[in-house]
Amino acid sequence: MSSIASPELLIALSRHRWAVPVLAHMAAHRGGRFAEMANRLGIPRDSLKRTLATLIEEGWIAPNPGHGHPLRPDYLLSDAGHRVALACRTIADAQTQAGMPPEAVTRWSLPLLHLIDTGEARFNRLERAMAGATPRAVAASLKALIRHDLVAREVVAGFPPSSAYRLTRRGETVAKALC
Repeated sequence: MSSIASPELLIALSRHRWAVPVLAHMAAHRGGRFAEMANRLGIPRDSLKRTLATLIEEGWIAPNPGHGHPLRPDYLLSDAGHRVALACRTIADAQTQAGMPPEAVTRWSLPLLHLIDTGEARFNRLERAMAGATPRAVAASLKALIRHDLVAREVVAGFPPSSAYRLTRRGETVAKALC
């Protein structure tokens, strides 16, 4: 199983909602054609353009210099992108196995699942570990993960009361693919 446990890499993958499905598709098909990815993955064309531009900027994919034949892919994985794409394929398979719908994936979902899996359970610790995330973004992502039964919230008695988070069985399935 591929290992992409780096929080920085998970944050980079989460920059665009469609990065993981696009890279997983490209890993499965040795590249990708724009129209085919848009249709198979159900991605709006503008969103796919932005995602592909980000993946090119990250150095994970490149436009195919030999493009021109209808069966050749428009985009190819770079050397650096092969490892990331294989990990994305593992993550996408785990998301499917856990019944995680595409709308459950927010920008901070994968990094949060990874942090909770590694033992960070309190909101303040999660927030501090999520460089670049606002408290509101962390709270919204946690609520989405709770709503999709990937994370459970427990209120810890004390003064003042606090919240602790843990992975559900479905959340553990996805978290295993991240490490």
